[in-house]
Amino acid sequence: MAWNVFKFCTALRAFGSIMIVFFLGLVGVTYYAVVVAYYGPHLFRGGFDTLIAVAFLFLFHLLLVMVLWTYATVVLTDPGGVPLNWRPLREEEKGDADPLVGLGYGIAKIGTNQSAVPGDFKNLDIGFCLKCNRLKPPRAHHCSICNRCILKMDHHCGWVANCVGALNYKSFLLFLFYTFLAEILVCLALLRVFMEIFNDDEVDLTPGKLAATFIAFVLNLAFAVSVLGFLIMHITLVGANRTTIEFQAKDKKTGLTWRYDLGWKKNYEQVFGTEKKLWLIPVYSKDDKRRMPALQGFEYPTRPNWDPQH
Repeated sequence: MAWNVFKFCTALRAFGSIMIVFFLGLVGVTYYAVVVAYYGPHLFRGGFDTLIAVAFLFLFHLLLVMVLWTYATVVLTDPGGVPLNWRPLREEEKGDADPLVGLGYGIAKIGTNQSAVPGDFKNLDIGFCLKCNRLKPPRAHHCSICNRCILKMDHHCGWVANCVGALNYKSFLLFLFYTFLAEILVCLALLRVFMEIFNDDEVDLTPGKLAATFIAFVLNLAFAVSVLGFLIMHITLVGANRTTIEFQAKDKKTGLTWRYDLGWKKNYEQVFGTEKKLWLIPVYSKDDKRRMPALQGFEYPTRPNWDPQH
């Protein structure tokens, strides 16, 4: 009997839901260890201890809000699917366009009758999905777990039970950033207690609070190391304007200049927007969403001197 790969995909979708519960559980244990077991009681000691506790708890809660906000945005935001009957506009259909919109082959268009075949747009980097049996925009890929084509797909992330694509990639990067900062802060806060445990010093905590503190420190330290690796990797990918999928496929195109690499500044603007004051929160300005097709996942400008032969 042939192996049904779609059963495996269904299991991965269920696994994603479990990982969300695990993540929220980790947040709960960390909150209990940091706020309830350790720094909360310091608020009532007075003097310098109270001042340190207030400062730390303020910073901890600020980062916690950003972690949960960005995490919820990644989980709940549709990464961007290819609309039914999508096709690119041809030259004669473009007309006058905004300079940031006219990027070589027109704005994405949804029609009622898709008569295009795979070879119609071979010079425009337009793909054709054999599983969906329709055209797909540049940089879109089919996700077997979501069972659809995702705009500028980076990867399917089990931790968020969702694909990371054009519409939630910024939120994913910010989630990694704030998670790393929060985990480092927690490790620094609980380091003293962790060292007292192994130095056989007397620790003024109940067994339950001591266990929660130990678990929180070990897990946050482990995740901080792994998240740092992912964060560095994705910062590098954004700087080169590549997705994880495109990076994995680059060895097949050794020696070719990447057509979408416009320089690190424009590359970052394609992900975070041009409004730098909004770079650290998971939202875009209305002007950016209106004038930058890259934020919608359908069109991407190419290098002005790009040559597919070099």
